[in-house]
Amino acid sequence: MKKADCLPLLYASKSLTPGITFEIRTLESMVQYGDPAGVPVLNHNYFEIVWVTQGTGVYRIDMQQFAIRPNQIFCVRPGEIHLFESGEDLEGYVISFTRSFLGMSDIDLDMIHSGGVDQLFERCKTVSAKNESTAEMALIMECLLKEFKNLDLFRLELLRRYFKIFLIYLSRHMEEATPMTAPSRSVGLVQKFMDLLNSNFKEMRMVADYARQLAVTPNYLNESIKKATGYPASHHIRQRIALEAKRQAAYSDVCMKEIAYHLGFSDSAHFSKFFKNTTGMNFTDFKKEKFSMAC
Repeated sequence: MKKADCLPLLYASKSLTPGITFEIRTLESMVQYGDPAGVPVLNHNYFEIVWVTQGTGVYRIDMQQFAIRPNQIFCVRPGEIHLFESGEDLEGYVISFTRSFLGMSDIDLDMIHSGGVDQLFERCKTVSAKNESTAEMALIMECLLKEFKNLDLFRLELLRRYFKIFLIYLSRHMEEATPMTAPSRSVGLVQKFMDLLNSNFKEMRMVADYARQLAVTPNYLNESIKKATGYPASHHIRQRIALEAKRQAAYSDVCMKEIAYHLGFSDSAHFSKFFKNTTGMNFTDFKKEKFSMAC
């Protein structure tokens, strides 16, 4: 299919400038002055909040595609590939921040959301902002934009405080959309496991590897993760490797052999069998299907 027949790429995930831990921009400026032909960045290390206040279009996060509606908020975790493939008259805000920017204690994070910012973002990819609170939220965004351009003393501290208030509003909307059950004792273990998995999935393939790092037995880790998520730790390890393979296949031009090597497989045949068993389809069909969806 010709490139001209594809939906226009208006905005894709980018790397933050080295040394920058927080950035806020309007969606209009990113669409107008960004790099519309840029390639989405794989393995970025920041969280991102995209609030579309006006406009319609198509937004993709990893393998999911969303129809954009006004006052829709998208939450993107580190490593998730995200891009606008098409849109009309888009307005809104985009906040990118690293884990280190928050600079809050665990107590402060728990006040915003039980389990911290990771669990807040994990619960939901998208949520609709309620009309009764959008004015207050927009005011906070304008304060963030103003302070972000400011060079006065205590700039970062003010940015953190304004942003914390916005996260509280976001948490309220998510709670209404998907009420939380009472946290269990295994929440901390689950989060530590997921953090380890996201950082080490290429090298650590066995449940025993993670159990050793977390000072628990493999059986206990498997059962704890299964009780909290519905699937054992071994399932999450396989799925995380498969997710990375899907990202590479969908958002880059590398071949199966290169992806297999990148993910530590001894040969393409081994990788091909793993991909089919884990995803339910062979690699070539998946790559063709994802290309046709993007064009």
